Amino acid sequence: MAKSTSNARVRLQQAAVELFLERGYDRTTAAEIADRAGVTERTFFRHFLDKREVLFDGQAVLVKALTSSIADAPAELGPLDTLFRAFRAVTPLLEDNRPFSQPRQKVISATPALHERELSKLEALSDGLASALRQRGVSELPAVLAARAGMASFAHATLAWLEDDQPSLAERLDLAERALKSVL
Repeated sequence: MAKSTSNARVRLQQAAVELFLERGYDRTTAAEIADRAGVTERTFFRHFLDKREVLFDGQAVLVKALTSSIADAPAELGPLDTLFRAFRAVTPLLEDNRPFSQPRQKVISATPALHERELSKLEALSDGLASALRQRGVSELPAVLAARAGMASFAHATLAWLEDDQPSLAERLDLAERALKSVL
């Protein structure tokens, strides 16, 4: 295991996605991921609780970016406008991460247990968005409904963009926002 551990986390994530695509999620072990990444299995478990978390590691960064954007939004913006402003604010982060996110999503879509985990993470993200809206003074029910509807729109736009990068993520978010507002 001669490789430096300075980029171990990124190497582990890349190795995991490669192996999951080659062998399938269920037939890949943490030890195999560590070996592919050039680190020990112990190093794997210093970075991730289990092999699922290799795929879901970035959520904390996304939550922080979204909630910061919500907190910084002009006071006169309504809940949906605030959310879509936040979604646009994280677009560069998502675009930079597309080379990892696209194959990651293929693995998740092909693995029912991971798909279930993804839905759970999206629900937790919706809860975080609702909490951020409540901190802005939005009452409970409107905050929850806006967060869930906004999150569904954001997830739809992002997944469609991961499948096909045209139109751009920003354009897909604009379309999702207009469609959601027209339904409401």
